[in-house]
Amino acid sequence: MIAEPFSSQEFILSTGYNENSSMKKSVVSSKSIVPVMLAFFTMGFVDLVGIAANYVKQDFALSDTAANSFTVMVFFWFFVFSVPTGMLMNKIGRKNTVLLSMVVTFVGLLIPLLVYNDISMFFAFSFIGIGNTLMQVSLNPLLASLVSEERQPSYLTLGQFIKSVASFVAPLIAVHAAVQMGNWKLLFLIFAVIDVMAVFCLLFTPIVEVKAQNNSSTFKECILLLKNGVILLLFVGILVHVGIDVGVNISAPKLLQERVGLSLSEAGYATSVFFLFRTLGCFSGTIIMAKFSPVKFLACSVVLMFLGVVGLMFAFSEVMIYTCVAIIGIGNSNVFSVIFSHALLYMPSRNNEISGLMIMGITGGAVFPVLMGMASDGMGGQIGTVIILAVCVAYLLFLSGKMNKCS
Repeated sequence: MIAEPFSSQEFILSTGYNENSSMKKSVVSSKSIVPVMLAFFTMGFVDLVGIAANYVKQDFALSDTAANSFTVMVFFWFFVFSVPTGMLMNKIGRKNTVLLSMVVTFVGLLIPLLVYNDISMFFAFSFIGIGNTLMQVSLNPLLASLVSEERQPSYLTLGQFIKSVASFVAPLIAVHAAVQMGNWKLLFLIFAVIDVMAVFCLLFTPIVEVKAQNNSSTFKECILLLKNGVILLLFVGILVHVGIDVGVNISAPKLLQERVGLSLSEAGYATSVFFLFRTLGCFSGTIIMAKFSPVKFLACSVVLMFLGVVGLMFAFSEVMIYTCVAIIGIGNSNVFSVIFSHALLYMPSRNNEISGLMIMGITGGAVFPVLMGMASDGMGGQIGTVIILAVCVAYLLFLSGKMNKCS
C-alpha cells in the first residue's frame, strides 16, 4: 500500500523540524569542508557529456538519436549501481566510497586521451558514469553528516554550486581547445589532473563518520522504500530534474544551429550560458535557503523554469534562445538540493539507502535525452526536445504544489 503523499506529519518529518527530534549540532570545519567541496567540483565532470556528445556527433557523423545515446552510457549506470552503492557505503564508509568514485572517474577521463573512436567513447562515458554514480550517492550524505540538519539544504546547494562551476567551464575549455589548439579532447586531460588532486586532498583529510545503523540492508529492502508515497514522488522529481538538466545541456547548441545557423563551436557557448546561470542560481540559493523556506523557493524556481521552456517553443533569435536557456538554468539550479535534502531528512535512519534511491533518479539523464532525440528525429526539429522538457517541468510544478500545500 502506497502511503498518502505528503501528509502533514510526513512533511514535518521530511523537513526535520519535528520538535521532538534532536537536531544535529555538528560544527562545520573548513578542514573537512574544503576537500569535500573539491570533490563536488569533480562531480561536475559528468556534465561534459553534453558538449562531448556534440563533438562526437560531428566527428563521426552520427544522428541525434545515436549521439544522445552516449548520455545513456553515462546515466544508465545510475540505475544499476545507485542502490548497491548505498549498501556499499554501509560497509566501507562514505569517504572511502567517494575516493573510489574519483579513481573510477579518472579511468574514464584517461580513455579518450589514449584511444579516440566511437567505441572507446562509449567506454569512457561508462566509466565516468559509474564513477559519478558512486560519487553522487556517497558525497551528498558525507557533506550532510558534517553540518546541522537545518543547514543541509543550504550546504547541499553550495555543493551543487561548486559542481556547477565545473559544468560551466567544461564547454569553455572544450571550445577553446578546439579553436586554439585543434583538440577539444584536452578537456579530459585537464579534468584528469584535477581529479588526482582531489583524491589526495580528501585522502589525507581526517573525517569522523557515524557508523550506519543498518549495515545489512538488502537490495530488495532498498527498492521497497519506493512503496512510500513521499519517497516515490521525490524520486520521480530527481528523475525529471536531471532529464531537464541533461536535455538543455545537449539541445541548447542544437537549437542555435537549427534556428540561427551557428556553427557547433559558436553554438557550444549555449551550454556554458546554461551552466553559468545554473551556477549563479546555486550561489544565490545557498544564501536564500539559509533564511527562507526551501519549499517555497522550489516553487518559485519551477515557475521560472516553466517560463523558460515555454519561451523556447517560440524563440527563433539568438538572444531569445540564450535568454530562455539562462532562465531554465537559474530555475533548475536548486531543485536537486531541496528534493534530496527532504528525502534524507524524511527517513534519517535509512540515509544511505535513501541516498542510493534518490541518485538512481539520475537515470533520467539517460532516459529523457533518448526520448528527446527520438522526438526531434521524428518531428524533424528540436521542437520535439522542447516538448519533452515541458512534460518534465509540468511534473515539477505538480510536485512543488504538493510540497507547498503541506508546508
